[in-house]
Amino acid sequence: MTAQFVCGVDEAGRGPLAGAVFAAAVILDPAKPITGLADSKKLSEKKRDALAIEIKANALAWAIASSSAEEIDEINILQASLLAMKRAVEALGVVPTQVLVDGLHCPKLSLPMRAIVQGDSKEAAISAASILAKTARDADLYELDKLHPEYGFAKHKGYPTALHMQMLEQHGVLAIHRKSYAPVKKYLILNGEE
Repeated sequence: MTAQFVCGVDEAGRGPLAGAVFAAAVILDPAKPITGLADSKKLSEKKRDALAIEIKANALAWAIASSSAEEIDEINILQASLLAMKRAVEALGVVPTQVLVDGLHCPKLSLPMRAIVQGDSKEAAISAASILAKTARDADLYELDKLHPEYGFAKHKGYPTALHMQMLEQHGVLAIHRKSYAPVKKYLILNGEE
């Protein structure tokens, strides 16, 4: 009997106006179950951070990858998300026997795959991937916040909040903004950069 390596895959950061989209791939160890796994959006940041440490310590394999704002603008957010997922699976130290992907679409991989709507609430491996993708993306936004403190990335994480829109208006569009997104495009046009 060949060992089964079921890999969960999820992404984080499709909606924000700035930064990369992140994806994670996780193969959990059935001998080391992790309690409290859930859709990352339903967990507090503190709980996510604690679970991310536990996942990295106990999973058989895990990997995190991303697709840049430039790639998002070039190939669109869906394709960029799938590219980040593909990169994450390919970066695993173990070849999965099955890949379970959150959502409707699967990345281009020559492996048995299945897309599961709301998979991050149904499959532990996808929940684990959603937690790693979200914590990695948040960490990236905290770094961007240090580089551009006036934009408030630590507060809004790049999402189109009133504060972010106000900062875009005041300070303009950065290289890490997704220029194909309508709210960002609006400010490029206003500033004659489009």
